[in-house]
Amino acid sequence: MARDTTDFRPIETVDELVDYLAQGNKPRADWRIGTEHEKFPFYADGNSPVPYGGENGIKALLEGMQRVLGWEPIIDAGNIIGLVEPTGSGAISLEPGGQFELSGAPLETLHQTCREGNAHLAQLRQIAEPLGIRFLGLGGSPKWTLAETPKMPKSRYDIMTAYMPKVGSQGLDMMYRTCTIQVNLDFSSETDMRRKMQVSLKLQPLSTALFANSPFTDGRPNGLKSWRGEIWRDTDNRRSGLLPFCFSPDFGFADYVEWALDVPMYFVIRDDRYHDCTHVTFRQFMDGALRNSVPDGVPTMGDWANHLSTLFPDVRLKRFLEMRGADGGPWRRICALPAFWVGLLYDEAALDAAEALTANWSFEEVGAMRDAVPREGIDAVFRGHGLREMAREVLSIAQMGLKNRNLRNQDGYDETSFLSPLDEVVARGTTSADEMIGAFHTRWGGSIEPVFLEYAY
Repeated sequence: MARDTTDFRPIETVDELVDYLAQGNKPRADWRIGTEHEKFPFYADGNSPVPYGGENGIKALLEGMQRVLGWEPIIDAGNIIGLVEPTGSGAISLEPGGQFELSGAPLETLHQTCREGNAHLAQLRQIAEPLGIRFLGLGGSPKWTLAETPKMPKSRYDIMTAYMPKVGSQGLDMMYRTCTIQVNLDFSSETDMRRKMQVSLKLQPLSTALFANSPFTDGRPNGLKSWRGEIWRDTDNRRSGLLPFCFSPDFGFADYVEWALDVPMYFVIRDDRYHDCTHVTFRQFMDGALRNSVPDGVPTMGDWANHLSTLFPDVRLKRFLEMRGADGGPWRRICALPAFWVGLLYDEAALDAAEALTANWSFEEVGAMRDAVPREGIDAVFRGHGLREMAREVLSIAQMGLKNRNLRNQDGYDETSFLSPLDEVVARGTTSADEMIGAFHTRWGGSIEPVFLEYAY
C-alpha cells in the first residue's frame, strides 16, 4: 500500500466491514492487473546500502523522480516518503529498509504491465545513476547485516519495528531485508473470490519455489533457496500464513472479516499523527477500547482499510486479491509473476483446471509444502512428486489461460511469452537461487560481490 488512508465515515456494524470487501466485486470487463515490485538500492561504489538523507540518498532519489514524473509527494512528519500519480493510478513507496517499490497502475494486459515496469526502471536509472545508485533484484538483502541496513522515516514502520520482536523471530528481517514481486487481481463475486483465493493459497508455495531468489545472508550462503520464504514462517503468525478457514467450501467475505477483527492493530491516524494501537484488536477497537486513549477514538472506514493493509497472509484479501508468495527478482520476473497468476485465474477454463488440480489438497499438505519450499525450492516433494513436475502441469494451465485471453501486442504476440522465465526454471530444474549458489562456489570465487553486477537493474 503506497500510503495510509483517511476516510472519516464511522463504522457502526460488522456488516459494513463485510460490505466494504464485497464492493470489490467487478464485472469481468473491469478486471485489471496491478503489479508491485520492490528492489534494493545500493551505491555502485562499494555495494553499500543507501541511507534516507544526504545529497545522494533516498530522499534525493524521490525528489528527482518527482521532478521527472510530476507525481504528488507523500509526506510523513515532514519527510517525503513516496509519490502518487495525480489520479491515484500508480505510486512509488519506500519499504522500511529503503526498498524502492513501484505500485503499478491497474492495467488491462500483461503487455502494458511489462511496458510500465520497463518505463519505471528507465526513469529510475535516469535519476539514480548521477547519484551513484543502482538497484538489486533479489528476494533478500545478500550482504548487509540488519544493523547496517538503513531505516526510513515512516511513522508506521516505527510502530512495527517496536512490535515485531514481540510476536515472531524474523519480523525485522521481513521488514528491512526482503523484497517481493506481487500482483493484485480482481474478482466478480464472492464465489469467484473464494475460488481464486483457494486456488492461489494452495499454489502460493509453488510460486515461492519458482521465484526462489534469496540464497545469501550477511555475505554468504544461508542454506536456503528462499530466505524470504523462510522469514515468513515466523514473522507474526496471527496475521500471516495460509489461513485454514479459507479452505472451507463455504468461505466468504464474512469469514475474512471475522479473522481480521481479532488480529491486533498497528495504528490509527488522527490529525496526521500515528497512534500505536498494537495492544488492541480491531474488534476491541469497535467495542470502545480506544475511546479514552486516542483522539476521536471511534473506528472509521479509513481505520479498517489501513488495518486490512497490515495483514500479511500468503494471499491478502482487500477489494482485490494480492498474490504475496514470490521473491523479488530480475526484471523478466516482474512480468512473469503477473503472467503466472493472470493465466491461472483470469480465464474460466484455466481456473476450472487449476481448481480441479488442487481440489482435494488439504490445509496440512499445503502447509507442509510451504514449510519445505524455502530450503528445497522446486526439489521439494508434494504427494510423492517433486514440485518441478507440479510446476510443469500448472504452467501448462497458465499458458492455456493466457492463450485463451488472446490479447496481442502490436507485433501480434500474445501474453504467453511472459511465462518464459518460469518455463526455463522447469526445463533446467534450477531456480535463480540455485544458479547463484553454483556461481558463488565456482566463477564468483566465494565472493558475494558479483551479485551486485549480475542481478542489478
